[in-house]
Amino acid sequence: MSKIQTFEESKKKKQREENIRKAISYVVLGLGAISMIAPFLWMLTTSLKEPGMVFESLKTHWWKDWIPTTFIWENYVKAWEVVPFARFYMNSVFIALCTTFGQVFTSAMSGYAFSRLYFPGRTQLFLGYLATMMVPQAVTIIPVFILLRKLGWVDTYKAVILPGMFTAYGTFMLRQFFMSLPRDLEDAAKIDGCNYFGIFWKIILPLSKPALATLTTFTFMGSWMSFMWPLIVLTSKEKLTLPVGLAYFQSLYSTDWTLLMAGSMMVLLPVLLVFIFCQRYFVEGIKLSGIKG
Repeated sequence: MSKIQTFEESKKKKQREENIRKAISYVVLGLGAISMIAPFLWMLTTSLKEPGMVFESLKTHWWKDWIPTTFIWENYVKAWEVVPFARFYMNSVFIALCTTFGQVFTSAMSGYAFSRLYFPGRTQLFLGYLATMMVPQAVTIIPVFILLRKLGWVDTYKAVILPGMFTAYGTFMLRQFFMSLPRDLEDAAKIDGCNYFGIFWKIILPLSKPALATLTTFTFMGSWMSFMWPLIVLTSKEKLTLPVGLAYFQSLYSTDWTLLMAGSMMVLLPVLLVFIFCQRYFVEGIKLSGIKG
């Protein structure tokens, strides 16, 4: 009887310790989630306030005025009309889509070549290409700008799109995923008379949706939110992208925070939609990685 009681007490003790660990984990994760979502909520509430009420709450009790009593939806209309926001939006959509499609396509082609094709110097070429990831982007800005100026591409969409269509990171990520795919499918396709491009298009790409969706999301987010490079190579107002266009709220209106936050919310919306759409592919990729691991 004593052994049974001892076993039950030990079991209850372990259960209590497990519950305490779970509670601590939930608290830590909850605090992390709040710290991540708080700036987004502040941006949303600020975009709906009156211009003079943005920092008014800091003088008294900030938590009382966190949510405005009156929602000023006209801030979004003003943000759209004060600057050529529609033009900036179209520029960002065009540049982001072209850059994303180009980078995913070139990375998939090069990743397939480095993972599935055998040719002399393949490993050395891949390592050399991979070494470019060690070079900071700030080092390459001036040489790339000089090259684009000699080509006459400054202040054109090509100057923003083409440099972003080639990346060693995307090639490395897709190469590693392609190498995890079974070669039996490739051998079966060869027996059926499928060539290398057919294998790539009909076998490799359909099986690589999680990796392609991940790279698509990262590339789109990076291109959509890019600020420094479009600021350098684009000079015409009608060709500016949204991140650069938001700077007009600071120069023309001495940082009108309500319009700036309204514009930022509209800039953030496509990124959220892309992430929500591709989220299920992330989960699928995690499941596949867990099975293979």
